[in-house]
Amino acid sequence: MRDINIKYIEGQIRIPSACGLSGYINTRGELTSGGHIVDAMSVMRERGNGLGAGFAGYGIYPDREDYYAFHIFFEDPKAREETSSLLYNYLDVVQEEKIPTRKVKNIRNAPMIWRYFVKPKEEYLEEDVSEDDFIVDLVMKINSEIKGAYVFSSGKNMGVFKGVGYPEDIGEFYKLEEYNGYSWTAHSRFPTNTPGWWGGAHPFSLLDWTVVHNGEISSYGTNVRYIEMFGYKCTLMTDTEVITYIMDLLIRRHRLPVDIVVKALAPPFYSTVERLDEEEKNKIKAIRAVYQSCLLNGPFSIIVGFKNGLISLTDRIKLRPLVAGKSGDFVYMASEESAIRELSPKLDRVWMPRGGEAVISMLEEKRILV
Repeated sequence: MRDINIKYIEGQIRIPSACGLSGYINTRGELTSGGHIVDAMSVMRERGNGLGAGFAGYGIYPDREDYYAFHIFFEDPKAREETSSLLYNYLDVVQEEKIPTRKVKNIRNAPMIWRYFVKPKEEYLEEDVSEDDFIVDLVMKINSEIKGAYVFSSGKNMGVFKGVGYPEDIGEFYKLEEYNGYSWTAHSRFPTNTPGWWGGAHPFSLLDWTVVHNGEISSYGTNVRYIEMFGYKCTLMTDTEVITYIMDLLIRRHRLPVDIVVKALAPPFYSTVERLDEEEKNKIKAIRAVYQSCLLNGPFSIIVGFKNGLISLTDRIKLRPLVAGKSGDFVYMASEESAIRELSPKLDRVWMPRGGEAVISMLEEKRILV
């Protein structure tokens, strides 16, 4: 039979198993350069199409660790002026600056990218409102009411760096090798239902929560209606945004343990639940009854970063890939083993979690950040 040589042009075919995810944490809190996570993503280049990539690093602002770090995209000077006026009115701003970037050939049409280190002013804090709640309300206000402004990172001693491009280009653009953190997550985007734009790149973030996601959440409408009852505003029309807010609601506000939250997002099938002992069966049924609107339907794999740890989770039948590995004090999670091997060629253990099985890695107790 005559060989047929078919040349695919990048961006003209859909890859159902994309996007690319990667993340790792040093459980003792030791810092590593952001350049390493960029290297890990470079070996999964074909999982993206250059329409979005990003990174999140934890522990990167030790000199400002008590302040919220706002990373903001501005489309024009008017949006920056309006947002700055709002921030200075409600917050003590100790530093304001452009986020340092370098010129990269493949990065075009970047918005204005600024960061502010801030704390809420005491006179605006009510007795029953925490600093975190105040910051969340302010982020929602900016993102929903100020045209051309988008707060894409708002946690303490952490930050998100994202945009339109391949991961290695975004990493170079933001000078990621100059940042050091104890935990990193990363994403290479292959958008299927939403356009590739700077605000739509992953990670999505609120406070110290960051989510990178591969897949499609068909329960988006139900999830949004539920989360908006608690004051969250989904302005970006993307399923990843709502996952971020669900994590904040269930863990920070409802104070649920992480192992309970992952069962709300991807609970066992009822056929599996019926085979559990009575105590476990009743617990799972209660979670499903109370938090049924948080269940994520559709194919997905996610990596969730936060100040105390790292979580990875897939849908219950694992329609998107996810691999985990461990080497000494490092725990790794990625779409492909190749990304993990790029970070650590020799591993103590490497495994493929089952569908709906979470990998949860926390900082050692003495290093837990409160």
